[in-house]
Amino acid sequence: MQRRQFSQAAISPQLVSSFTGSSHLESSMTTRRQFTQIAAAATVLGAFPASLVRAQGMIDTLRMIVGFPPGGTTDAFARRMAEKLRGVYATNVVVENKPGAGGQIGVLTVRDAPADGTAMLFTPGSMITIYPHSYPKLQYKPSDVLPISTGLFTAFGLGVGPAVPASVTNVKEFIAWVKANPNMGNYGTPGAGSMPHMVAALLDKAAGTDMKQVAYRGSGPAIIELLGGQLPCFSSPIGDYLQHLPAGKIRLLAVTGKTRSRFAPNVPTYAEQGFPELTMEEWFGFFMPAKTPVAIANRMSDALKGLIVAKDVADFAAPLGLVPTVSASLEDFAKTVKADSDLWGGYVKRIGFTAES
Repeated sequence: MQRRQFSQAAISPQLVSSFTGSSHLESSMTTRRQFTQIAAAATVLGAFPASLVRAQGMIDTLRMIVGFPPGGTTDAFARRMAEKLRGVYATNVVVENKPGAGGQIGVLTVRDAPADGTAMLFTPGSMITIYPHSYPKLQYKPSDVLPISTGLFTAFGLGVGPAVPASVTNVKEFIAWVKANPNMGNYGTPGAGSMPHMVAALLDKAAGTDMKQVAYRGSGPAIIELLGGQLPCFSSPIGDYLQHLPAGKIRLLAVTGKTRSRFAPNVPTYAEQGFPELTMEEWFGFFMPAKTPVAIANRMSDALKGLIVAKDVADFAAPLGLVPTVSASLEDFAKTVKADSDLWGGYVKRIGFTAES
């Protein structure tokens, strides 16, 4: 990841809300180690972000909107950040779950909320970067929400269960098995149109197979059927597999990162196995209503900079296969959103997938 200097310079709301520019995920994020260096310099100057947030005063109540039911990864991390934002950005922070339409209801809720700093969305990137290309009747535009910062990122894994012979140990062997057993060529995903779905569909295209998607409402039901042998394979965030790998009933054949995951270091990447186009990760990000004043957005961004990189956040995220990450600025995150949206627009067109809202 590239190093970026911490800056509190205001940027124009037009620049952020239009999502201009292009970037990659790594180029717009500050990792924990990088931020520690930046924060140390800021402390010397008496400019640590949390101090500035407190100096500017706190709002009474912040609503943290999550477009998924309680108990999932997105909800769990939102609740952890809500705890940390209390007393820093707002006196009270409450998490409101607005499940439905694969996360779309959460986006709509924040789009229609007052633009006064009292509402913020936490969501996987798919709702902002993929859905606008795959849902012809989507009720919102990416520009309806204002990018504040990333919070996490994750890689994806291709997991197989007991329905696939133990002799299948890598992606090419799996493809050969599917071609020899076309009636078993089904892959599960946490939802149609999600990024894990796109990853598996791209693999299907590259491999020349004709696998069929089985879309589940989240990862839990799919993991149960993967373990039971009813589902041959599953494309999902790697955190969904971690607790099951030691027992050996689920095997990971590949991960999508540029390098092997720290959480499954023995599993090769897709690129190592001849599929470099399947090098991708998904961020989870914070957004506010599009017309939120830049001063308020910067205040939230500054608060998150000091909180996401804390050790307890990394310790909380690790068992879920997640890596905390924070954007260097509003502008940098806006560039990431724009670049990823352009990238996934091309992938969706290549796959030929469309969905109904």
